[in-house]
Amino acid sequence: MEVIPAIDLLDGRCVRLYQGDYARSQVFNDNPTAVAKQWFEQGASRLHVVDLDGAKVGKLVNLDAIAAIIQAVPVSVQVGGGLRNYSSVSQLLGMGVERVILGTVAVEQPTLVQQLCQEFPGQIIVGIDARNGLVATKGWLETSVIGAVELAKKMAQLGAAALIYTDIHRDGTLSGPNLEALRELASSLTIPVIASGGVSSITDLLSLLALAPLGVSGVIVGKALYTGAISLKDALRAVGSGRIQDVPPDFGTFA
Repeated sequence: MEVIPAIDLLDGRCVRLYQGDYARSQVFNDNPTAVAKQWFEQGASRLHVVDLDGAKVGKLVNLDAIAAIIQAVPVSVQVGGGLRNYSSVSQLLGMGVERVILGTVAVEQPTLVQQLCQEFPGQIIVGIDARNGLVATKGWLETSVIGAVELAKKMAQLGAAALIYTDIHRDGTLSGPNLEALRELASSLTIPVIASGGVSSITDLLSLLALAPLGVSGVIVGKALYTGAISLKDALRAVGSGRIQDVPPDFGTFA
């Protein structure tokens, strides 16, 4: 199972939101590139970058910051936020982004999702952000009437390479992941599921690792890394992912 550090961009800075609330953002670093280098040096093999400004307005905003991250670190980068058309997806993939994450268009333009999955096989991920089991869109500012599992099944049929599931009520709260929802989702699909939201401890990571046989292939970790609640090196060692050679050999074991 991959541990994937999150870099959320707002006004060009690295921030974390609380339950997706833009009014409750906390700035952790003014230099996202420095943050990317930090996670790379600690062993990350993939970074999860979200353009929060883009998610709100429906187009890429923090493109310069994304480009700088790609150029600064030799790891896989997946990007989401504001990707509502073919050209923005094509632009990111042409820049060197490995995978793009579609959210709002999965609800509003499923035909576009299918087109992109066919043209860029293996590079299209669908992000399903749920509030009380219903899918939220447009930077989590609106809630649809579509259930998370229903949308997930449809996106899998259209060719999505993987799904990212975020429980909005858990995101940025350090209250633990929604294991029940993840178990239900992963059990319903044949494509990988990446967990996001609420991870606060190594125990949470190990609970998610127990869902790996069902198809939970990764976990995105944000606030817990930035506050120091979890060390990335410790997390990688615990789940056996990433560039483990960077983890000290004398690292302890987990009960």
